[in-house]
Amino acid sequence: MSTLLLNLDFGEPPPKKALEGNAKHRNFVKKRRLLERRGFLSKKNQPPSKAPKLHSEPPKKGETPVVDGTWKTPSFPKKKKTAACSNGSGQPLDKKAAVSWLTPAPSKKADSVAAKVDLLGEFQSALPKINSHPTRSQKKGSQKKSSKKNHPQKNAPQNSTQAHSENKCSRISQKLPQKMVAIDCEMVGTGPKGHVSSLARCSIVNYNGDVLYDEYILPPCHIVDYRTRWSGIRKQHMVNATPFKIARGQILKILTGKIVVGHAIHNDFKALQYFHPKSLTRDTSHIPPLNRKADCPENATMSLKHLTKKLLNRDIQVGKSGHSSVEDAQATMELYKLVEVEWEEHLAQNPPKD
Repeated sequence: MSTLLLNLDFGEPPPKKALEGNAKHRNFVKKRRLLERRGFLSKKNQPPSKAPKLHSEPPKKGETPVVDGTWKTPSFPKKKKTAACSNGSGQPLDKKAAVSWLTPAPSKKADSVAAKVDLLGEFQSALPKINSHPTRSQKKGSQKKSSKKNHPQKNAPQNSTQAHSENKCSRISQKLPQKMVAIDCEMVGTGPKGHVSSLARCSIVNYNGDVLYDEYILPPCHIVDYRTRWSGIRKQHMVNATPFKIARGQILKILTGKIVVGHAIHNDFKALQYFHPKSLTRDTSHIPPLNRKADCPENATMSLKHLTKKLLNRDIQVGKSGHSSVEDAQATMELYKLVEVEWEEHLAQNPPKD
């Protein structure tokens, strides 16, 4: 019988386990009531596992799984109790406001966006002002304004033709010293009875009267008449004279692309067997303003000697030794300078045809 009683005693459930089960239940009830008082549980029938979680995260340290599959979190410290209250009065907040993970996300985002905007405004106000890129409407407005401003500029060439023609002369006169030369040639007689004029001396001076070229030239034909009274050429000058072909090439290198001034210059070009553009030719024997200054008829062809005496008060081509081509070229350039501005303005308005 003793053995049977022992077996019966061990077969019964120990009272300790029942007591332990009651203690677990009591602890669970205490924790649940604590969570309800703190606002983490709103109803007894709604466990925290049924509330939708915004972000599914792995279990953290200190969390233990429950039978229904949810994770049980430990109780929060007492310091955070004030955070669950609305105004520090100790009363719990509303259901959605009290539980941080139950509050809707939009309200948080709106508050954060507003705070960011305020901070951004304060930050931008502290920064120095920077010119921003113009918008399309601003670009269109600026384009309209610029077109209005540029519109008179388009019409400016049409309205300022007179001013352009007036200023053109001054611009040309500034370039003339570098591109203007004066020429004078002396001829001897060749051919039957010496009636053909052939080049025997050529002198070229620049704008300031400095000599650029002065050579005696041997004509290709036999000299019949030296014309010493007018040309100043003698037989001894032809001993070491430059042949015509070589001299002609040297002279044309100087004249090409330049404004050439001369008196009755067509005779010089004929002796050189050369044609210079009319637009780059200035003949002091056919300049009406020069004749007016000398109190001579405008259409008359006055001699270089007469114009030099009248306007420059200087005698040239004097004596029986003949003319000096250097002296004549220098006098021609000085005469042209007297009417340069007026005559260049006239040519700018009435350009000669080549």
